[in-house]
Amino acid sequence: MKSVVISGGGSGLGKELGALLTNKGTHAILLGRTEKKLIDAVEMIKKNGGEANYYVLDITSHIEVEKTVSEIVKRYDVELLINNAGVGHFGPFLEATNEELLEMFQTNVFGSIYLTKSFLPLFQKNSAGTILNIISTAGLRGKKNEALYVSSKFALRGFSESLQKEYDGDAIRIVNAFMGGMDTPFWDKSDHISDKSRMRTPKEVAKMILEELPVKDEIVIESKKKTSVC
Repeated sequence: MKSVVISGGGSGLGKELGALLTNKGTHAILLGRTEKKLIDAVEMIKKNGGEANYYVLDITSHIEVEKTVSEIVKRYDVELLINNAGVGHFGPFLEATNEELLEMFQTNVFGSIYLTKSFLPLFQKNSAGTILNIISTAGLRGKKNEALYVSSKFALRGFSESLQKEYDGDAIRIVNAFMGGMDTPFWDKSDHISDKSRMRTPKEVAKMILEELPVKDEIVIESKKKTSVC
C-alpha cells in the first residue's frame, strides 16, 4: 500500500487531507508535535476504515527530521509528501517579537525544506513522487498586519517554485497550493479574523485540493466570500 506523509497532520487541513486520502486506499503517516491530536486523528481514520499511524516530530529540528524520515522510508512506500505544518502571528510589524519571527520561519520554511530534502532522495530512487506544499494566499500577495507571516510564505513559495524548475521534465512533481484562511483552531488565539463565517472549512479545502492535485501544479483556492442578500 502506498503511503502519504503529512506534516501538521493532527488537526485542521492536514487531518482532513489524511482522512480523504485514506478513503481512497492510501496509508497516512501523520506528523506533528502534539501526540494527543495525532492519536485522535489516527483513531478517526481507523474508525472510518482507513489505515494510519503517526510520529511525534518537531520539524524545526533537522536532526529529528532526518532520523524520523529514515525510519519511515524503511517501513513504508511513500509516494506523496504534504508539507502542511504552519504557524502564524499577526499584528502591526513593530509589535512583532523576534521569537515570533523565528518560530514562523523555522516552521513554515525550514521545516518544509528539511522534510523535502529528506524525502527527495527516495523519490529520485523510485523515479516517482509528489511533494505538495500548502502555502496559503499569503504567499501570493502582501497583507496588512501579516508582514512576517507573509514573508515566510513568500520564502516557501520561492523554494517550491525553484524546485519546480529544477525538476521540470522529471517524474517528481512539485505542487503548490495557495488557499485563503480557513475556519480552524489556527485563529482561536488571535483576533486577526473577526468573522470566520466567510471562510471555508478544512474539509471543503481538502476536497478541492485533492480534486486538482492530479492535474495542476498550482492550486489557488480563495476564501469563501459572503453572499449578498438582495
